[in-house]
Amino acid sequence: MSRPHVLFVGIDGVRFDTLTEQETPALDKVAAAGFLQSLQVNPSGPTISGPSWSTMVSGVLPPTHRIFDNDLTDHDLGRYPDFSTLAARAYPGLQTFAAADWEPLVSSHSGGPIFAAGGFVPDRNRGKDDTAADWHDGDQQVADRAVAHLAGLASEPGSVTFVYQHGVDTAGHREGVGAAYREFIEASDRRLDALLRAVDERPDRAAEDWLIIVATDHGHVDEGGHGGDTPEERTAWIAACGSGVPAGGQPLILEQADVAGHVHHVLGLTGQPEPFVGLPFGSRTELAVPTA
Repeated sequence: MSRPHVLFVGIDGVRFDTLTEQETPALDKVAAAGFLQSLQVNPSGPTISGPSWSTMVSGVLPPTHRIFDNDLTDHDLGRYPDFSTLAARAYPGLQTFAAADWEPLVSSHSGGPIFAAGGFVPDRNRGKDDTAADWHDGDQQVADRAVAHLAGLASEPGSVTFVYQHGVDTAGHREGVGAAYREFIEASDRRLDALLRAVDERPDRAAEDWLIIVATDHGHVDEGGHGGDTPEERTAWIAACGSGVPAGGQPLILEQADVAGHVHHVLGLTGQPEPFVGLPFGSRTELAVPTA
């Protein structure tokens, strides 16, 4: 049976107000076909990558998946797996792919992976002596590998692809919300454009059902850094278009968990373990309340 194709692009640490000041034609294309909207990181977790990405792909909040920082040790993602893992279990033959330049997402580094099946990690210079060129190199390797994957997918029985860009967040930590940070936002958008073109240029694209989601996990303070409760740190955003996504510019109530909620809805995944709080985009009427 044919299933939809899902492309989830994560761009780490992008402040919403700064995003709106940059030239991002690829993201604008997604927004024009669906929506781009800010949201608040749920107060049950800090404004840190580990908990936010885990919430987005599992559909449960930090008190449930037990990730509160970037050390994922003792997490409970085995009970609340990422949507790619659940889709592969539900639909044998479904094509999955993940690539990231932050190792805990797709490797055992720091107690990971968040995506249980793992994935591609670029080979680049890492550590205190790495440079902006190294960050670009890692993100470009990820994008190139993902473009090739998207081009080579079989039309059936559907797919789930996760592509992650790390350079914006790294620039924020090293240099604050300045010129380099803004340049990495635009560079990430150029790589998003390549991913969208890989989808649009597929031979059977007209007959395929695609869901495109782009999101960030948290923002940054002006001087660089996050983890606190300022509006600049706690404001995140989601953009989406395609399968089942509401369009027309109506304001939505959103949680980061709704990334998983919408993917589950589109792929027909059922039987989510409680307390799964993710909902399809456009269906939420109130914010999620965490339960221990």
